[in-house]
Amino acid sequence: MFIVSLTYKSDLSEVDKLISEHVTFLEKYYASGKFIASGRKVPRTGGIILVNASNKDEVIAIVKEDPFYIANLTNYEIIEFVPTMAAKEFEAIKNCI
Repeated sequence: MFIVSLTYKSDLSEVDKLISEHVTFLEKYYASGKFIASGRKVPRTGGIILVNASNKDEVIAIVKEDPFYIANLTNYEIIEFVPTMAAKEFEAIKNCI
C-alpha cells in the first residue's frame, strides 16, 4: 500500500482550474480498485491519496495521469507501507497488496 502526498507548488487559483479533471482522474482509479481514500490537507496545501498498488512503479505510472501532474502544479511524495493493524471497520485494508 502507498500514501501519495500531494503538495501544491502553484496558486490555488491554478489548481482550481483543473479540479474537475483531477476528480475524474480520482474516480477512474476508485472504479479500478486502486484508490482507497483521498482528500485535501488542512490547511489546503495539497492532498493525500491511499493507493492499493503492487509496487512504486505502478503508483508513479498512475500519478503521471493526474492532470495536476501533467500541468506541473503539484509535487508528489510516494511512501510505501504495510498495514499490519487497523480498526475493526477497516480490517479489509490489511488484505491490500
